[in-house]
Parts: sequence; structure tokens; C-alpha cells
Amino acid sequence: MRELTQPVTETAASGPESPARGRPGRIRPAPLQGRGVLAAGLVLVCWAALLTFLLAFYQPDWGTPWPYLLALLQTHLYTGLFITAHDAMHGVVSENKRLNNAIGTLAAGLFAFNWFPGMLAKHHAHHRHVATEHDPDFHDGRHPGFLPWFVRFAWNYVTVWQVLLMAATYNVLKLWFPQANVIAFWMLPAVLGTFQLFYFGTYLPHRGEHEADNAHKSRSQFRHHLWAFVSCYFFGYHYEHHDQPYLPWWRLWKAKA
Repeated sequence: MRELTQPVTETAASGPESPARGRPGRIRPAPLQGRGVLAAGLVLVCWAALLTFLLAFYQPDWGTPWPYLLALLQTHLYTGLFITAHDAMHGVVSENKRLNNAIGTLAAGLFAFNWFPGMLAKHHAHHRHVATEHDPDFHDGRHPGFLPWFVRFAWNYVTVWQVLLMAATYNVLKLWFPQANVIAFWMLPAVLGTFQLFYFGTYLPHRGEHEADNAHKSRSQFRHHLWAFVSCYFFGYHYEHHDQPYLPWWRLWKAKA
């Protein structure tokens, strides 16, 4: 079988802002062969294992950098939950649709009780209508700046049910685990992960004006794979994602040539 990273001969569409310009070719989609499920399982297991340790066993010394670094690591894994759900929205976790959607629903739910079916429709609307009035992620420019755009973005996605479920879960968790640990390692990483996803996956790539021949109205991070992974699981390579949405996060870096 052909590998997922095998180049094809046609050239990807690119505009003057597009990092796709000069690429040798697009990446051909290919069977996942269980690798998407493996990647999703790794993220889910790491998130659950670290959270269990941090809540049930870890006694943080707040005078040292370790609890803060662990909170950042847990934030990164929370971001991985959302990226896993995002891959499921594009059907690239599993070729089995039921399994793909089940993993997407689980990953989205573990990230602050996001509802996968609702996110699915809005995310595909973003891809179909990027940078238009019909794009649920688009900032129309009337309220410039990061925070106003973030508030508008959150208003489109956060539901009352999410807030109520988070509040209820917090009150249950603090009965069993130290309250400081619950706040630092369960609640705060979810909030920071939301900012991380918005900043690297929406604000930076879509802010400002784009050239008319930039088909996806998207920018992209400079080519640095380690930073691209640490910052947002390669989704700073955002033009490449819009150009080739069939690539899972763990192959997206191949498109950045």
C-alpha cells in the first residue's frame, strides 16, 4: 500500500502568503492502517495517566518550578485531546466511521465536556466558508485584538451545559482530591489549552487581511517541526491543514516542505 506521505504530481494551490509555494507536491491520502487509533490512544492514555498521578498522588511544592512545568505538560495533553477530536472531525482517526466518531466524542468530552456533533458542524462550516460571515471562527474586524476575538470565538462554542458540567465535576473532584491540585492540574490546563488552540490554530493563521489568491485565507508558522509540535501539534502549519485536511496531525509536518 502507498504510504500516507507519498507525494503526488499535482501542485498545491498557493498564494503569495502561502507556505505551500515552492513545495514539490501535495501529500497523497492513504489508508490509516490503525495508526490514527494508535496516535489517539497514546494521547488519551498519557492525558489520563498524568492527570491521575497529579490528582491522586502528587504533592506539589509550589516553591519549585516542577508543579508549574507539570501543569504545562498537562495543558499540552489537553490540547492533544482537542486535536484528536479535530482529526476525528476529518475522519482521519479511523477508517471505521463508528470508531472514528466514538474516539472523537470521547476526546472532545474529556476536554471540558465539548460536544463532538456540535463542534463537527461548526468546524466544517469554518473550512467551507473560511474568513467570511458564515465562518464561526472568523473575526469580522469590528472588535480588533486578541481578547475580543477570543470572547466571540468562545461565545460560538462554549455552552451552558459545559459550564454546569465543569462546575459539578469540580465540586465532586475536590471532595476526593486536594483542591489546589484540582484547580492547577484539571481546571487550569483546560483553560490554558483553550487559549493555546485559539492562539495558534485560529488567531495567528487567520488574523488580518490575506491576498486574494490565498485560497484558504490562512498563514502558517515558519518551518520548525519541534516548535510546531510543542506549540499546537503542527496546527501552526495552518495553510497546509486547510489545503490538505485529510492529513492527520502526526503527518501534517510532511506537508511543510
